[in-house]
Amino acid sequence: MKILDGGIGRYLKEIGAPFQQPEWSALALMEDPSSVKVAHQAFVDAGSQVITTNSYAVVPFHIGEDRFVERGAELIRLSGQLAQQVKQASGEAVLVAAGIPPVFGSYNPDEFVHDDAVAMLEIFKQNLLPYTDIILAETQSSIAEVTAIQSVFGDCEQPLWISMTLEDLGASSKGSTLRSGELLAEALKTIDFQRVDAVLFNCSQPEVMADAITLAVEILPSGKDIGVYANGFRPITNAIDANDGYSALREDLTPKDYLAFAQHWQQLGATMVGGCCGIGPDHISLLKRLND
Repeated sequence: MKILDGGIGRYLKEIGAPFQQPEWSALALMEDPSSVKVAHQAFVDAGSQVITTNSYAVVPFHIGEDRFVERGAELIRLSGQLAQQVKQASGEAVLVAAGIPPVFGSYNPDEFVHDDAVAMLEIFKQNLLPYTDIILAETQSSIAEVTAIQSVFGDCEQPLWISMTLEDLGASSKGSTLRSGELLAEALKTIDFQRVDAVLFNCSQPEVMADAITLAVEILPSGKDIGVYANGFRPITNAIDANDGYSALREDLTPKDYLAFAQHWQQLGATMVGGCCGIGPDHISLLKRLND
């Protein structure tokens, strides 16, 4: 079992790093880059074998159009450099994943414009991949987003992992759905597994992950990895809840509770486990038990 890291954004807030909406975790890059290294190191110390660059919020949705034009490439490069510095200093067998965000903000499939998305994704490709080992497209909420990711990153030499976010209210009568309302089964069928090495599910409730894993096991070619990194938020049903203020964290998802979910995911066929928003180093440290 490969152990991923947890949610760096909320952990930055927890340790007192510069953090506010709308900049979210990008504010730490701009005002206190050393805090980003502290956060990465905390997850390495907890046992993470993969750390993801703090690039999720370096998009116009969070930092504004003008600032993205002026500083977007610089901040994207900085996020890769900081993660790479932590990897080099750790002495551990740590991989750096290029955190490729949903470029129009979390859970905003209706705002997706293909050509604009590709233009922004190319900036991530050019400025982030020199510092990374893996490409991790996170919180993809529609088939169109997944298709764009494949078109931009499918020809890279680094492994490509695509992570989708699911409806928090669980599977419909037709099965698990993306935030767009599209069926997960249809999304999985659009993935070109000649170019994609792993499918993951993130930034959704732990309770909805089991059905997604079961479906992925059925559809994915043998040998492809399946990963899960759920969030610690209360159920989120729309983009306003996800991006306005700070989503409330659950009180019933202790590290031991999260480990129990992860053990079930492993039994179902997951080969990679970590955490998203609200899942911190204490949660990750217990996941090492999955390899006992």
